[in-house]
Amino acid sequence: MSLINTAIKPFKAEAYKDGKFVTVTEDNLKGKWSVFFFYPADFTFVCPTELEDLADNYAEFQKLGVEIYSVSTDTHFAHKAWHDTSAAIKKIKYTMLGDPTLKISRNFEVLIEEAGLADRGTFVVDPNGIIQIVEITAGGIGRDATELLRKIKAAQYVHSHPGEVCPAAWKEGAKTLAPSLDLVGKI
Repeated sequence: MSLINTAIKPFKAEAYKDGKFVTVTEDNLKGKWSVFFFYPADFTFVCPTELEDLADNYAEFQKLGVEIYSVSTDTHFAHKAWHDTSAAIKKIKYTMLGDPTLKISRNFEVLIEEAGLADRGTFVVDPNGIIQIVEITAGGIGRDATELLRKIKAAQYVHSHPGEVCPAAWKEGAKTLAPSLDLVGKI
């Protein structure tokens, strides 16, 4: 079953953010756009490149009113240790959720049960707690923060402009479509 247009399930997790341990629940997401960015594990290979890319683009996400939650099955303690020892991870200002119980990974259907790790899953959640974008990639394929930003801008546009849709490769300011009988077979 697809998670698109479903509400996120309740969760409670310890996280590392801005030099502190914090508790995060689904209530923290209400009223704002959020990205859940699952990755397999701290202290690995592709993961720090992705998380650094998000960190380098975090200000752009913030301008869009989007909060980032990176999630792995490591603990919040491991996130702090990684933050303290890696130049790439030290750049992170967003929330790093620990999921040692595997509940959040199961909720988002990205858990690799036999490994106890999460797939590379990206989920964009709207201010109502509804999942609007789902992307899952194989372990060896890193994601691109600028492409995620483009998709979020499209999701936000569609969310605030009922009756309009964004065509392929849509960029902010470009023409959108208003689906109608008149367009059938003409695009």
